[in-house]
Amino acid sequence: MKALKLVNETADHVKLVDMPEPTPGKGEVLIKMQAAALNHRDQWCREGKYPNIKFDVVLGSDGCGVVEQLGSDTDETWKGKSVIINPNINWGSNPEVQSAKYRILGMPDNGTLAEYVVVPVDRLTEKPTHLTPEQAAALPLCGLTAYRALFTRGKLKRGQNVLVTGAGGGVAVYALMFAKLAGANVYVTSGSKSKITQAVALGAVEGFDYNNEKWAQTSLKSSGGFDLIVDSTGGQMINQYLRILKHGGRVVIYGASSGIPKTLDVFRIFWNQLTIQGSTMGNDQEFEQMVDYVNRTQMLPVIDSVRPFSDIVTAFDKMKQRKQFGKLVVKF
Repeated sequence: MKALKLVNETADHVKLVDMPEPTPGKGEVLIKMQAAALNHRDQWCREGKYPNIKFDVVLGSDGCGVVEQLGSDTDETWKGKSVIINPNINWGSNPEVQSAKYRILGMPDNGTLAEYVVVPVDRLTEKPTHLTPEQAAALPLCGLTAYRALFTRGKLKRGQNVLVTGAGGGVAVYALMFAKLAGANVYVTSGSKSKITQAVALGAVEGFDYNNEKWAQTSLKSSGGFDLIVDSTGGQMINQYLRILKHGGRVVIYGASSGIPKTLDVFRIFWNQLTIQGSTMGNDQEFEQMVDYVNRTQMLPVIDSVRPFSDIVTAFDKMKQRKQFGKLVVKF
């Protein structure tokens, strides 16, 4: 079978290879993949920016396919079903925080960027019937991350003002759509005018170009302040966020693409009763809640592009250039 591995012997650090089709063991299933999607963690692995890099591993955390073969002690009813894969491994017993043994499918374990994948049967969820395999493949990691950040950590309520930063990335687009469906007033930031236009077309009230030095003042005047900011950038921008939060507001951070802030306006945090929270992926219960939310609302994931698996490296290159709006998907 064809698979995309993280390798150390090429400048690209990713390589399409032929490898044996895996065999499911006890409590496992073999899935014939129909579609898979990229996440930033795949590109960060490629660039050597992800912790505990392990080479000669199949990348990929998102995927949709059909259960083709069952291992022993596996429920027979799964055979032939169209499924999506929960990429969590060993979240642990505490729903609030992942365990020390937690990891994500696709490094260090072989992931979804292959024609066949073996996973434990308890990682399976039936594909929402209103989604195509390509749409369903785009859902798991980013959908779960956005869901937890908004609802579990952000405690989003109908009618609140929400700012989603970095519109265009997979999690940000899901956060925009989930929040809009929940009855929030959603605003976005981006360094791209075209991405702001696309976000507004999806239901954002307004977008702000973070390259404009006065974007924060403009957003405060337009919105009256934010109850919740969902952010993946970190860095010095955090102090801008603190200025535009309503009293009692919160920032939920699920990434730090701009690094660590050199200063932090602590006075504003305690005086305005603000909360800064971290969030990452989500537990298994939240995964099921997220899929149920997509089913109930009949939401359609936003896909930037779909290409054949043989062209997957071009998808990585587009992600590196940050040109996508929504998910980059490959089909098998």
